[in-house]
Amino acid sequence: MTQKHIISRKLRRVFIKGPKKVKMVFKKRKHSKQKCGNCGKHLGGTIRERPYKMRTTAKTKKRPTRKFGGVLCPECTKKELKKRIRS
Repeated sequence: MTQKHIISRKLRRVFIKGPKKVKMVFKKRKHSKQKCGNCGKHLGGTIRERPYKMRTTAKTKKRPTRKFGGVLCPECTKKELKKRIRS
């Protein structure tokens, strides 16, 4: 019998097909998506993984390589660069 704290919904349920039957495995959930620092929109081009996977992933795969990549969305980046150039 599975323990009560594992059955709770804090862990996600993954069904794995075996040779004779389908088995239910409990895995930890992923983190929420990263958000823009100005407007709060979800950022594209960023991955959401568990910390142990993020450590082994290359830096170029984690976020876009443009200025403010992984911090601001493209629209806010454009506004910020225009503001800095004009001042």
